Amino acid sequence: MTDVTLDAFLAACRQLAEDAPARIDRAATPAEFADVRTQLVGRKQGRLADLMAQLATLPPDARREAGRAINEVKADIEQRLDAREAAVAAAARGAHAIDPSMPARRRWQGSLHPVTLVIDEIADIFRELGFTIALGPEAETEFYNFTALNFPADHPAMELHDTLYLANDTLLRTHTSPVQVRTLQQYAPPVRVLAPGNVYRRDFFDATHAPAFMQLEGLAIDEGISFVDLKATLSEFARRFYGGTRRVRFGPSYFPFVEPGAQMDVEVDLGDGKGTRWVEILGCGMVHPNVLDAAGIDSERYTGWAFGMGPARIAMSRHGIPDIRVLYDSDVRFLEQFAR
Repeated sequence: MTDVTLDAFLAACRQLAEDAPARIDRAATPAEFADVRTQLVGRKQGRLADLMAQLATLPPDARREAGRAINEVKADIEQRLDAREAAVAAAARGAHAIDPSMPARRRWQGSLHPVTLVIDEIADIFRELGFTIALGPEAETEFYNFTALNFPADHPAMELHDTLYLANDTLLRTHTSPVQVRTLQQYAPPVRVLAPGNVYRRDFFDATHAPAFMQLEGLAIDEGISFVDLKATLSEFARRFYGGTRRVRFGPSYFPFVEPGAQMDVEVDLGDGKGTRWVEILGCGMVHPNVLDAAGIDSERYTGWAFGMGPARIAMSRHGIPDIRVLYDSDVRFLEQFAR
C-alpha cells in the first residue's frame, strides 16, 4: 500500500462525508440499510475500512489529526444512518405511532476506558523511541514469574497469602515481567519491548489497591547500555507524557530483578488545589545479570534496563480520580467524561 499525505487523507475523509448523505437517503429497506452501512462504515470492507488501512501509512505526527478526522466522519455517518433508519421505520408504523410531545432519548456517547487511553498514549511514545509491544500468558509458572527474575525461594511474594496459585506450580502472574524473560528467550539482542497486560495479586480492594489491574513494563537490552540510557529514555517519556516543563527525579529503590534499582518521580498537579508535588510513577533499574543468565543471554556481553508502572495510578493522577475503585465502576456515565 502506497503512503498517503495528511492532506490527501483529510480530503478523502471530507469526500466520504459529502457522499454519504445522498447514499443514506436512498436506503428504504432493512437490506438496503445493511448494505449502505457495510459500504460506508464496515469494519472489514467499505470506504471507512480503506481509510483506516491508510492511517497506518501516515507519518506518526500526523496520525492524531487524521484519527480525529476519521472518527468524526464515522460518528456523523452512523448518526445519519440511525436517524434515517428510525424515520423509515416510524413512517412504516404510521403517523399515529409517533408522539411528538415526548422528548427524544439522549444518545449515549461511549469512550475508551481512561486506563486504556493512558496505555495507548504511553505505547505511542515508546513506539517512537524504538520499542515494540510484547505479550505473554496471564497464567504463568513459578519459573517465569519468580525464579527467572531472581526471586529467592523464601521471598514473601511466593507465599499463598500473596499470590493466586492455580495448580501445581501455575499461578496468575503478579507482574508482566515474565514477558521480558520470554522475549529474551525468543529473540536475540538488541531488544526493546513494552509489555502491557493484566496482573493479579491478593490485595484488598480499597481506594488505592485492586486484586486485578493493568501493568505496563518496558525492557531494553543491548551491548553497552548503562543507567544513563535508562534516565535519558524515561525522562524523555515523562516530558512527552506530562509536558516539557515537568521535572523528574530518580531515587534508590529495591527490586530482585534489577541492580541497581530506582524509582522515578514526576512533579505533577493533582488538581486538588494544593499545587504541584512529587508523585512516584514507576520503578526501574538495570537488569540483574542473573535474569539475563536465566533467559540464556550472555550477561558478560549484554546489559540492559527495565521499568514497570501502573497505568491506573497514572490515569488517576492525570484526571484527579481519588479512588481506584471508580475505574472498575460499570456506570457508563463515568466513561462519558472521556469521550473524544
